[in-house]
Amino acid sequence: NRYSANSTTLMRRTLIAIALRFWSGGNSSQDKVFTWHKETDVNYFYQLKITLKHVEPAVWRRFVVPANLTLDRLHDVVQIVMGWDDSHLHNFKFKKQIYTEFPEAVNETDEAEIRLNELLKSKRNKLTYTYDFGDCWEHEIVLEDKSHFGDEMQTPFECVEGSMMCPPEDSGGPESYMHFLKVIFDPQNNEEEYEAYLEILGLEEKSESDIKEFIFSYDRDVVNAALQLYARWSRERTLAFNDDY
Repeated sequence: NRYSANSTTLMRRTLIAIALRFWSGGNSSQDKVFTWHKETDVNYFYQLKITLKHVEPAVWRRFVVPANLTLDRLHDVVQIVMGWDDSHLHNFKFKKQIYTEFPEAVNETDEAEIRLNELLKSKRNKLTYTYDFGDCWEHEIVLEDKSHFGDEMQTPFECVEGSMMCPPEDSGGPESYMHFLKVIFDPQNNEEEYEAYLEILGLEEKSESDIKEFIFSYDRDVVNAALQLYARWSRERTLAFNDDY
């Protein structure tokens, strides 16, 4: 199954995202997730669209999160919906302020202390998310709907739709990725590089048509399963994760 590798990778990303967080409070018998309560907060969801900048065809996702989600949690969700491995540093930028996991400069703030709706308050407000400062993958996050109706949502996160697989990790950034696509879609004139790329993707045994379908693929069901798992395992607990023994 050509999607099995994607499913395994998404599971790993979900586990990594959860492992990097510390939980406290709550009752383990209740399906609480962060501060989300389905019975009372159904009108407090943001529909966002994230687009990877400087690449064509566009790599984008449309997804729903609680309006009051903290930016460190938004980072987790973005990693899952986009398909990244969470193996590099990242930051958010709104206007001139930078929000990061490890603030150092005067214009940097701890992303865990800021909620999404403190920054994006009106439709079409934008936030920049940069992942991997070496490859410099810049994403534009746009608030499309600040009153998304979430009555049918079983968890506080949902991917609505998307297009194109995520670029491979450590592939050199947008310029290198565009070259990668050129090679993949013109194997006759790039035979040596084509074979090397197939080995990186683990697609040596696939036909050209399957490979092209893989590049354009985006399995929303697999992504939503990973989001549901992330929500479930990030629920509040009776005891703090890092209590002293």
